Amino acid sequence: MRKIAIYGKGGIGKSTTTSNLSAALALKGYKVMQVGCDPKSDSTKNIMDGKRIPTVLEQLKAKGEALKLEDIVFEGFGGVLCVEAGGPTPGIGCAGRGIISAFEKLAELEAFETYKPDIVIYDVLGDVVCGGFAMPIRGGYAREVFIVSSGEMMALYAASNIAQAIKNFGRRGYARLKGIILNAKNIENEQELVAKAAEEIGTEVVKYVPRSGDIQIAENQGGTVSEFVKDSPMVQVYNELAERVLAMSEDEEE
Repeated sequence: MRKIAIYGKGGIGKSTTTSNLSAALALKGYKVMQVGCDPKSDSTKNIMDGKRIPTVLEQLKAKGEALKLEDIVFEGFGGVLCVEAGGPTPGIGCAGRGIISAFEKLAELEAFETYKPDIVIYDVLGDVVCGGFAMPIRGGYAREVFIVSSGEMMALYAASNIAQAIKNFGRRGYARLKGIILNAKNIENEQELVAKAAEEIGTEVVKYVPRSGDIQIAENQGGTVSEFVKDSPMVQVYNELAERVLAMSEDEEE
């Protein structure tokens, strides 16, 4: 089972990248589970026809010990299994703690043993890398980390912070940083800026994802380009990203 975490600052297109990657992998015949680890709980909506699914935290609160896997795991486009950790009421409680609770419940209910996914992708907010947001890195949940970034200063700053956190935890044998996915914002010299930043933090750009209106067209219909804009060049871009991720994973397989 491949266990991949995708990090990036809020608003960088991380959930869009993750859901299009999940769809591309699923269409290649892999059984994928996508776990949203962002209090907005919007990671999986592009796999679930634009609909928001009940979160682990919501269902825990409603059902307590009676909670079953089918209350929190939902099948979407291409057979992708979708889970949203969820977050607390704004202003009350800690979002990181919510992720920890969700992960503990998935482990307790033996989600991975039951569904046996080939690939698990955690979609994680990267503005802060503390507590629950660091769980995929330090808890042994993910072995590989990809960072979604553009050439914008704050996105690269977040990427540097995430890379530093991975380096700190990496010494204890947890996840490794595999590279940066450049989700373009069409700023000047963007590819050069991101390549330079990647070099500085000791990694590489694994895929350039150009800006495209087709993404918005697909999302307006509640899904990915693989589902709604099948003739878009972006379908091939995400296919290539999927192939690169698979190849890099295999290189590191022990």
